[in-house]
Amino acid sequence: MAITVNGVEITEAQIQAEQANHGQAPDPRDAAIQQLVLHALLLEKAKESGIDTSANEGQAIGTLLDRELKFPPADEAAAQDYYNAYPEQFTQGDSAMASHILLPAGNGDELSNALAKAKAEGVLAEVQADPSRFADLACEHSTCPSGKQGGDLGQFGRGQMVPEFEQAVFSTDAGDITPNLVETQFGYHIIQVNARQEGGKVSFDEIKERLQQHLNQLAARQAMHEYLSALVKAAKIEGYTMSGL
Repeated sequence: MAITVNGVEITEAQIQAEQANHGQAPDPRDAAIQQLVLHALLLEKAKESGIDTSANEGQAIGTLLDRELKFPPADEAAAQDYYNAYPEQFTQGDSAMASHILLPAGNGDELSNALAKAKAEGVLAEVQADPSRFADLACEHSTCPSGKQGGDLGQFGRGQMVPEFEQAVFSTDAGDITPNLVETQFGYHIIQVNARQEGGKVSFDEIKERLQQHLNQLAARQAMHEYLSALVKAAKIEGYTMSGL
């Protein structure tokens, strides 16, 4: 049975073409049909509203939605209410920024292990003698891909690194280099702690602008859902049953 939307047919060729845009969907064909049904309804509504759809259908639908989707923007008071209601969403754990030089451990035999550790100790001594050379020594010696960026690992929180590495970082002051090699399953690390930030509750002033944006996005999605649901409910759709609206 053909799929029609208020008497307008959605062809198999249209479905096949649209399906290419939904490859990540659980059911790409179903997602394509839903998109085509909604597109047909929005285009019909745009025409009824006197919007020119001949030049650019997507632009015409955008103009329609700009006119039709109305919702009160979230003000600071609304953001404050949300912040107070969901305090668990506004806490963060300890974080740090660090760089490291990773040197391989030995092959398992006593001599190999001793030589590998001796080399790592030598690089550590060079770093401690002149910390400004850390990035250059990382580029020269580190077997980690980060070595190409001077050993920079960026920012990370607790639980994101192996335990030995994490313990060393969070027990070292910002600006310092760990005094000893840190051994992990990956080898020997020489770590420079670039910054540390203690966890805790994010203040409302820090988050209020992003929170207002988030609440506005939620409101826009809800308004869109309600608008599309109303269009689907009022439409005569044959050959397909819309779901999720």
